[in-house]
Amino acid sequence: MGQTLVQAAPTTELDIFLSHCHIDHVVGLPFFAPLFVRDQVVRVWAGNLKPSCGVESAIRKMMSFPLFPLQAEDLPARIEFRDFCAGETVNPRPGITLRTALLNHPGGATGYRIEYEGKSVAYLTDTDLGDGPIDPKLLALAKDAALVILDTTYTDKELPSHIGWGHSSWQQGTRFASAAGADSKLCLFHHDPEHDDTFMDSVAAAAKAARPGTIVAQEGLQVDL
Repeated sequence: MGQTLVQAAPTTELDIFLSHCHIDHVVGLPFFAPLFVRDQVVRVWAGNLKPSCGVESAIRKMMSFPLFPLQAEDLPARIEFRDFCAGETVNPRPGITLRTALLNHPGGATGYRIEYEGKSVAYLTDTDLGDGPIDPKLLALAKDAALVILDTTYTDKELPSHIGWGHSSWQQGTRFASAAGADSKLCLFHHDPEHDDTFMDSVAAAAKAARPGTIVAQEGLQVDL
C-alpha cells in the first residue's frame, strides 16, 4: 500500500451503529474517510453479536491479512468498539436516545429508533415482517416516528422464492407503516440489486398509491424532518 495521507483535525467523535455485520453492511467501513483523520474518535456499535463474539472481533477479522492491508491500530483515528444486546436502550450522547430491538434476519440484526429534540426516526433494515401479527417490539420502534426507513427488498410476488432470506416486501412495508402511525413517512429501502430504475419507478408509484407520501431511497436523497 502506498503512503497514507493523514489529515490533521481537531479531536472529534462520531458513533456508527451497525444493524449487523453481514459483509454488504460493513465492507465500506475500512475505507471510511474519518478513519484516516488523526485524533478522530470513531465508536462502532453492534447489538446482535453477543455472546458468541463481539463487534471488535468481527471488524478485526475483516481488516486482516489477506483481506485488508491495514489493521485497526494502523489507522490514524482511534477506533473504539461497543457491544450491547438488541432490546436495550443506548444513550451515546447527551439528549440522544437509541431504542433497539432484534430483527428477524439470519444471524440476527438490530433495529433502531433514534430520538432527538422531540423527533424520532426508525431504521429497520434486513428483517422479515411476515404475514402474521406485527412484532410489538418492532412496532414500538416505528410508532409515530417522523420517518420509518424499512427493509422492503422484494414484492409480494417475489417473496415465496426468498423464504428464509430475512427480507420483506414493499406491500408488507406499507401495511407496517400504517400500523406505526398515520403521519409516519415511509422510506422503502434495501432494494434488490436486480431491480433496475424502471422497476423501482413502478414500485414507487404503486407504493405511493397504496400509502400516500411513501418515498423510495435513492442516491442523494435528503429528507427534511
